[in-house]
Amino acid sequence: MFTRLTPVVAIALLSGCTLTKGEQYHQETLAAIQASETNINTRISNLELQISNQSDYIDGLEEQVNKLESKLITFRDDAMAEIQKPKEPIIVQAPTSIQTTPTHEIVLGSIERVTIDSIKQTFDARVDTGAATSSLNAVDIEEFERNGNNWVRFHLADSTKSEEEKNTWIEAPIIRYVKIRQATTEELERRAVVELWVRVGKIHEKAQFTLADRSQMNHPVLLGREFMRDIAMVDVSRNYIQTEEDPK
Repeated sequence: MFTRLTPVVAIALLSGCTLTKGEQYHQETLAAIQASETNINTRISNLELQISNQSDYIDGLEEQVNKLESKLITFRDDAMAEIQKPKEPIIVQAPTSIQTTPTHEIVLGSIERVTIDSIKQTFDARVDTGAATSSLNAVDIEEFERNGNNWVRFHLADSTKSEEEKNTWIEAPIIRYVKIRQATTEELERRAVVELWVRVGKIHEKAQFTLADRSQMNHPVLLGREFMRDIAMVDVSRNYIQTEEDPK
């Protein structure tokens, strides 16, 4: 009788092993898919930030070109005036078209002034719907521990500020870290993300910022689409809609 039961027991044991291995393979497959999705999302965020930085850099070059063209025109006009001595022309600027702002939406320009509550200072910010997250031109970054939590202190670099303002520290808890790949290298750089209260015109919100090196950019602050979601739209053809330009 035992001899007849032995094959049945062996088959049952083999079936159990097969099911166990199948379940293990299923779990490993799901883990691999999740890891692949996380890697793809990280690459997409990196590409968005790189595109935003490149766009800001191109805007800076265009601004320099426009200034050079303006100087060249002025030099040419002065030279012609010395030769021909014509009467100075009367320059009439074309009227600026007025666009109606929807009453149910706040419209931001591509450049706005943003005030950081913790230091009560105001900076020029590029408003970019092409970037998912916002970022700050942080320098002298120092991480430390406070009450068992990870914190960071840094200076917000802005060439328009006085030395006293430049030396003002911003301190905030670290919300998380992100990995960014620079356009000039394949290596990933880990950057801290902080949360700060900021004000842009009528908007007063808590926003998350990646601490990034934006020293090559024209504006020390970048406001991404996560900051504007559900509260504002952007008119890229205009600047300083909600705020006034710094006269400097």
